[in-house]
Amino acid sequence: MNFQQYRTRGRLACATTAMFCLPAIMSFAQTTSFTGFTPGNLVVSRSVYTGTASTIEVGQPLPPICPSTAACGKAIATDNGAYPSTNNTNNVFNNAKTDGSFGITAPIFLDQIKPDGTLVSTLAVPSNLVVTSFSSKMDLGLNLSADGTAITFMAYEAPVDGIDVSNSNAPGAYDPTNPVGSSYYRAVVQVGSNGAIQVTLSNAYSGNTGRAAILANGLYYMVGNSNNGSKTPDTIVATTGVQIATPGQPAGTPAMKAGNFSISQVTNPATGMPYPADKYGKDENFRGLTIFNNTLYVTKGSGSNGINTVYQVGDAGSLPNIANAANTPITILPGFPTSLAKYSDAIHPFGIFFANATTLYLAEEGAGTAADASTSKLAGLLKVTFVNGKWGMVYALQEGLNLGEPYSIDGYPASLNPVTAGLRNIAGKVNTDGTVTIYGITSTVSANGDQGADPNKLVVISDVLANTDPSAAANETFTTLRTAVAGEVLRGVAFAPIRGATDMASVPVVLSSANYSASSIAPNSLATVNGSGLATETAGAASPPLPVTFGGSSVTIMDSTGNSFAAPLLYVSPMQINFQVPPDVAAGNAKINVTSGDNTKSTANAQVDTVAPGIFSLNNAGLAAAVAIRVASDGTQTVEQVFNTDTAGAIIAAPIGGVGIDSVVLELFGTGLRNAASSMVQVAINGIDAPVLYAGPQGDFPGLDQINAQIPTSLAGQGLVPIQVTINGTVANPVTITIQ
Repeated sequence: MNFQQYRTRGRLACATTAMFCLPAIMSFAQTTSFTGFTPGNLVVSRSVYTGTASTIEVGQPLPPICPSTAACGKAIATDNGAYPSTNNTNNVFNNAKTDGSFGITAPIFLDQIKPDGTLVSTLAVPSNLVVTSFSSKMDLGLNLSADGTAITFMAYEAPVDGIDVSNSNAPGAYDPTNPVGSSYYRAVVQVGSNGAIQVTLSNAYSGNTGRAAILANGLYYMVGNSNNGSKTPDTIVATTGVQIATPGQPAGTPAMKAGNFSISQVTNPATGMPYPADKYGKDENFRGLTIFNNTLYVTKGSGSNGINTVYQVGDAGSLPNIANAANTPITILPGFPTSLAKYSDAIHPFGIFFANATTLYLAEEGAGTAADASTSKLAGLLKVTFVNGKWGMVYALQEGLNLGEPYSIDGYPASLNPVTAGLRNIAGKVNTDGTVTIYGITSTVSANGDQGADPNKLVVISDVLANTDPSAAANETFTTLRTAVAGEVLRGVAFAPIRGATDMASVPVVLSSANYSASSIAPNSLATVNGSGLATETAGAASPPLPVTFGGSSVTIMDSTGNSFAAPLLYVSPMQINFQVPPDVAAGNAKINVTSGDNTKSTANAQVDTVAPGIFSLNNAGLAAAVAIRVASDGTQTVEQVFNTDTAGAIIAAPIGGVGIDSVVLELFGTGLRNAASSMVQVAINGIDAPVLYAGPQGDFPGLDQINAQIPTSLAGQGLVPIQVTINGTVANPVTITIQ
């Protein structure tokens, strides 16, 4: 085996004659040119589409991994993975018309710009740490921490070009009715003034997206939505709405919900009676948040359930904490709408900025239709003041947004030209001359299959804070500072963080090399450290035995008993190290200490369990790293490959033949499972138990494990089927095969 190719966790590339497939290197964004943020500048979150035609194959089932317990349907991809352009009629986002969960993950960039829109520098967030869902319009909201020393946003711990990640389960809150059978952590990303990055994994927002996060009093406060299944189990509802996380918490930490809100708490103004309960868990589909005077405020502005309005979370002047989270009240600010979101007069609030205790600015996204974009009297920026005990709108700022007017993008199909429909995330500041400057990210409407993929804009406007006369504000005009180019979207905006008493340190993330959703690593398994500054060179082991240093880089594990072990290394690079967990590491919390060739040190925590199963996959659709052995009645054995390559060289599924005719044994390759007895290993293929013939070390390659399972004859002709491995009650990441 050429160990120099062993470089990517969870994704393998294969030679067609190989009995085992070797992981191939991924391209990760670099951050070496970024030197830090400057106070007074702005930070804009941006994503760039990196998929290609081979990212999606026309005709492939969507979602790609649908469990047998969900209503999977027969949706298939209508378009390949290519971004829309003037050169062809393909549009990857048309797949959203057949797959309601559709999305493709993409890398994240933080652009530092001057207040006039001039680009200063770009921090490319390493995509081996986190990614975003490119077309998820409510993702990547930016917030400055309460002390001003960090910005935060939410993302996914998932691969680039992953399919339907934004509607996946959270690993700790699995919904068997969710047609997206994969599981990925949501992540809070904290970025310091020096560009250092810390990622905290969370089980919040299972089945949907985390929209934004803010750091205050040593806690992260988050907003988002949950539930993509046909039912609303309590375990999934517990991951929605306002969530709290502790920076650096273990990956397996359960979601912590702050408060509960139901429309049954609100009086229907038409009847004088409380509203009847709505769809369970959907009343807290929050998306914007801010902290002002130590009070948390959130907004809801999408979905047909609940009430689109502005909410206060907790008592005034008191942020929720871990001790009182469950009992935290959530109430509608007095004067804001209390009518249901499904009514035609509903508002669509998004970002929120308090200029002072009696004046706030509210981003209004618009209803999402071309007709509304042209005629809405509210879309844009709303000025709201507090008078006589309640909030009331003073005026809407719209001039210069050119609402409802199409604009063109170079290289983008004219048929998809978007129009500005309103505003999403905003950031504001009060100036010494009595004005307020608000920066905003525009929303769009278009004929695109997913309007969240439209190139949008960064705009700015100034308003006189004390003014309450709409006519005096009539000449205030938005200026466009930046328009996204084809293939990119703008998401959040915040002011740059200031330097704290000490510089923030980057903290790497440690995960199973095969399983993004694993909450732990196991002795003798393959694990991966992702971060920055981990090594000064790129190198891989040519063959066993594995070295414990590469160019001065090393990984040391201190286990729960205080014993330290040097970890054998498979591959090192500045942003990723793959290693084998030593066999004698004790279960419990361990410290993973990384030393690079220039003596830079970084430390991460990891949970070590006896078993932490993960199954390697071959592509972004979850195709299993496996081979099938077909055994004829006369004992003749034939190897059936599970993959093939298309004309572009991309790995696609190859149907396994012989099921129902001969005995067919599937050999799955993974890691973290050898410490379990074979009797404790269960394999289900399309929900049908597959007899396990062997489970343990693969034998030739360090840390690599193998499961041999008999494919049930009843699966003949079933096509794409999911495979679920469970060991001692611990579920591995789902993978798929195709059966002829």
